[in-house]
Amino acid sequence: MNIFNMIALYLTAVNLAGFAVMGIDKQKAIRHLWRIRESTLFLIALIGGSLGSIIGMRVFHHKTRHWYFVYGMPAILILQAILVVLVLRNYT
Repeated sequence: MNIFNMIALYLTAVNLAGFAVMGIDKQKAIRHLWRIRESTLFLIALIGGSLGSIIGMRVFHHKTRHWYFVYGMPAILILQAILVVLVLRNYT
């Protein structure tokens, strides 16, 4: 398994986690249970799960009224995309 396959596998897993955590937190909010910390939601996005978190926000209609999620998650995704482009340009 080469490095690109390992990175793809990691990103798939962390984005699925980001998506799932948004759904889990939404269900906890509906049931008035203990919630997942917002810092944890952002941490998952920062470690590579931003796309999954954004999709989860839209699918579950969760955190869409909080400006720091509405603008913060896409900002993280954009920064990560720029980082990927820079790394790939220097790698090849």
